[in-house]
Amino acid sequence: MDTNETLIPLSDAVEAIKTAIMQGQYEALKDVNRVQLAVYFAIGKYLSKNTRKGLLRTGAIEAISEQLHKELPGLRGFSVTQMYEMRKFYEEWIALDSETSSVATEEIQKPNNEIDIYHSLAIPNIAEFPVSDFFNVPFTHHTRILAMCKSTDARYYYIRRAGEEHLSVEKLKTLIKQKAYENRKTIPNNFAQTISDSSMARKAVMMFKDSYALEFINTEEIGERDKQDIDEKVVEQKIIQNIKNFIMTFGNDFAFVGNQYHLEIYGEEFFPDLIFFNRELNALVIIELKIGNFKPSYLGQLTAYLKILDTKVRKPHENPSIGIVLCKSANKDFVEFVIQEYDRPMGVAIYKTAEDMPEHLRKVLPDVEDLKKLITENED
Repeated sequence: MDTNETLIPLSDAVEAIKTAIMQGQYEALKDVNRVQLAVYFAIGKYLSKNTRKGLLRTGAIEAISEQLHKELPGLRGFSVTQMYEMRKFYEEWIALDSETSSVATEEIQKPNNEIDIYHSLAIPNIAEFPVSDFFNVPFTHHTRILAMCKSTDARYYYIRRAGEEHLSVEKLKTLIKQKAYENRKTIPNNFAQTISDSSMARKAVMMFKDSYALEFINTEEIGERDKQDIDEKVVEQKIIQNIKNFIMTFGNDFAFVGNQYHLEIYGEEFFPDLIFFNRELNALVIIELKIGNFKPSYLGQLTAYLKILDTKVRKPHENPSIGIVLCKSANKDFVEFVIQEYDRPMGVAIYKTAEDMPEHLRKVLPDVEDLKKLITENED
């Protein structure tokens, strides 16, 4: 204990926490989760600073919880266990280095026995931090994530999933036990080495999957031609015909720029298959289609396209362009091995067409003509 500071009477501690609770109950009418988290974070901060410094006697948390329930009959959420969880909630987030911390406190000069629920919890503008999801996820979910996940990135992942999918506590616990974060499918890529902004590199990894189901492409329905004639152009045209479906498969932040986009430099002409713009990454994205197995030469071709695109097309405010090889099959380990030698941001994903789907799923999918009609109706 700091000899310059005075031991806080238990009654004062109870009063400080009780006041914070009552303020929070009033403010909660505006935004339940956000206010609840701010109150718990502020109380956790108070408990942490005063118990760790020895300004509250041993066993104080237990005694405070008991007294609070006497003074506020019917009070829920302030058991001994929950108050320890509030302290952990504060300590786990504030313990991160200032450069990577996503939850920070505004250090306002307050006496030891006052709790500021209005300014304790602040979220800096860090790109990869799931801010909206953080405040939408109830405190109980946060405690499970903190208890079961030690990695910051894993915590971000489960906060996002809990917020976006409105997971129950039990479903969340099941996902963590099943190691959903560790087993998530990521695209083989070199983003960490080629994108200087680490937060943007992480966003790029999360933006692309390693496999896409393009159910609207069914080469069996294209015609009775030799399979060798079904080349990238055929697949490309099916994508163009179903561009809305393709964009929805990749994500809502993609905007279609063009197909067989004309690139020219030093009199040489090139025509990348598909070019999109991703608003989240603020970058152009080339997608090269290949109907067979992955070949290292595809990366060399993509490197040239990306260099020309960045030189001739990219705007000054945009990030470097990203390339994706979309092929029928690929050895993920081999791709990871060879792609690290390239200096442009690239990844390799595979796609599955309708005939690759299990029979029972294919029966419930609409055929190509039905999809065309649907798209035409939507455009009208």
